Amino acid sequence: MAEKIKCLIIGSGPAGYTAAIYAARADMKPVMYTGMQMGGQLTTTTEVDNFPGYPKGTDGTAMMEDLKSQAERFGTDVRFGMVTKVEFSEEEGGVHKVIVDDTTEIEAQTVIISTGATAKYLGLESEQRLIGGGVSACATCDGFFYKGQEVVVVGAGDTAAEEATYLANICSKVTMLVRKDYMRASKAMQHRVNKTENITVMYNTEIDEVLGENVVEGVRAVNNETGEKTEIPVTGVFVAIGHKPNTELFKGVLEMDETGYLITKGKSTKTNLPGVFAAGDVQDKEYRQAVTAAGTGCMAALDAERYLGALA
Repeated sequence: MAEKIKCLIIGSGPAGYTAAIYAARADMKPVMYTGMQMGGQLTTTTEVDNFPGYPKGTDGTAMMEDLKSQAERFGTDVRFGMVTKVEFSEEEGGVHKVIVDDTTEIEAQTVIISTGATAKYLGLESEQRLIGGGVSACATCDGFFYKGQEVVVVGAGDTAAEEATYLANICSKVTMLVRKDYMRASKAMQHRVNKTENITVMYNTEIDEVLGENVVEGVRAVNNETGEKTEIPVTGVFVAIGHKPNTELFKGVLEMDETGYLITKGKSTKTNLPGVFAAGDVQDKEYRQAVTAAGTGCMAALDAERYLGALA
């Protein structure tokens, strides 16, 4: 027998937990399945200094525990599990069927998707080991901690150029490592990089190794044409080679853009199917901040509440 619920939340980052808080307070008795990474991307961030309400800062895992506790306080049923299959109804007021861990069947009147996005990394052992110890995929999240220091940005697109110019305002020197002999960034962004005095661009260059035991002390870069290796002393490595939205499950079911981000209607969180909403990084490739994700989580819960209200 399938379990019948009013509101199902898939994913447990700032968007999911905020949606849960609002949905629970609206007496929608939300059930959340956290996914394999409880708390989402923020649990890989050591320090969070830019989320309102934490004057002394906090760390990502502690903040997610706070949000989880708040959601549970209002009655959210938080469950550890992975949604493995969805059968969404195309009818207004239809029932959305979801399978969890290939075994448990849920029937939900509304579904809020907050499965987030995953930052792409280079895949080096030393890089993975030092995530949170100087390796980051978000300059606006972590750049502040490298004030007056020298850092490296890896990437060649608009995101990398934006991260480099943002960091140049904070750091003493920014070195961009570009794999090819040209940048993919727009001409406007390239001009901005070239005009910034404390940004150096190294072309045909890749990271061979991130140096340091517990914190980043530098990188060993290699010229992929000559094979020449160079050690660059830095305290921060910002990987800006893109993000991948966690939307594999919804391919062919929900509308998404060419890179896989879910498309929502206008200023709402509504997807192309009635009663299915999307919040957070799964539908936002512009801002990707905890606070904006939380905002859309609130919006999704309100949209779901209004949807159910209109059916009553």
